[in-house]
Amino acid sequence: MVAGTAGAVHGAMTRSQEQKSQGLYEQQQYEAAQQQAQIDAAAQNAAAQYAPTAPAPASPAVGDDLIAKLQQLAALKDSGVLSEAEFAAAKQKLLS
Repeated sequence: MVAGTAGAVHGAMTRSQEQKSQGLYEQQQYEAAQQQAQIDAAAQNAAAQYAPTAPAPASPAVGDDLIAKLQQLAALKDSGVLSEAEFAAAKQKLLS
């Protein structure tokens, strides 16, 4: 029976050491992940601080808008909605 008891005690001690080792390993992994998260956050902050600012979005070109309006007026004149005089007045108003 002494051999059986010694084997049981040895097995219990081995399991206890394995559990401690596993707990220590998990703690180290957790700390490493936390440290990596801090490094990543610091890198993102640094990159954001020194990144060039994005240019303002380009507004539609004034010339393109004017051309579109003139084309609309021409279409209205061609379809008979505007007379030649009305078209000329509206065109003059756009161009001034």
